Amino acid sequence: MQTSSPQLEIPSASGVGCNKAERTTKLTIPQTIAQKERRRALVVPREHGAWGMLLVPLLTGAAVGLAGGRVGPVLLLTTVVLALFWLRTPVESWLGTSAVRAQTLEERQLVRNVIVPPATIAAVSLSALFWQGKNRALIWLGMIAGAAFAAQVLLKKMGRTTRVAAEVVGTLALTSTAPAAYCVATGRLDARAWALWLVNWLFAANQIHFVWLRIRGARAAGWSEKFTVGWSFLIRQVLLGGILALAYHFSWLPELTLMAFAPVLFRGFVWYAKRPQPIVVRRLGWTELAHAVVFGVLLTAGFSFVW
Repeated sequence: MQTSSPQLEIPSASGVGCNKAERTTKLTIPQTIAQKERRRALVVPREHGAWGMLLVPLLTGAAVGLAGGRVGPVLLLTTVVLALFWLRTPVESWLGTSAVRAQTLEERQLVRNVIVPPATIAAVSLSALFWQGKNRALIWLGMIAGAAFAAQVLLKKMGRTTRVAAEVVGTLALTSTAPAAYCVATGRLDARAWALWLVNWLFAANQIHFVWLRIRGARAAGWSEKFTVGWSFLIRQVLLGGILALAYHFSWLPELTLMAFAPVLFRGFVWYAKRPQPIVVRRLGWTELAHAVVFGVLLTAGFSFVW
């Protein structure tokens, strides 16, 4: 009688290798994606809303001032602004003042490599702007903007309680592009330039406070809960409306400036009467961008054709 021995399945060496390779691949792919995202966070500006707060004032200042006909300096200033703004994130990563910091030697090398090109572009463009002593008024604007950025860094280091204040102070530097663009387009830094800066900053500060209100009050239901969460924003809304009314009464600002602020003032007051809605960050971002575009158009029209 012939007996058969049980057949044991012994994995081959090639099979074991394939399984290990698959497991290694599965582990490596997420790690690679995470590394790419981290490298991107080290060098690419993360505050997407800051682009609007930077470019809308720049465009309004340039549009109001282009009656002077100096297009070349405006293009040079735009190049400087974009280069310096792109420098901000890698410089903060290098100095260790941002949430994502360069830690390893490889990361520091990456940050250094990214810093050099925009720094060179900014230096060359600035040299062209200041050639033969032109546009010296930009130095004063640059000093104020630099001080604002320094204050923002200090406020960030103080903790989460000063985070909103840090963003508001930072917008003071971002919106300095409005008087700067007007200055290089007209060759002067007059009352209209300072007024452009003020209204752009007030608008940007209102947007920041409203976004934070929506985040903190996402689950607030009813007037009482919303007032508890957003009483400070409500006071700021009233103060902003009062400031604009006084400015118009004394002819410091054109009438269309009040209309430019009307949509954001309206959406701020209406929020307290709305039913609670889940916050969709992307939709909120697009809505605020639309407000910024409308604001820029009305503001430009008011300063260019009315005031």
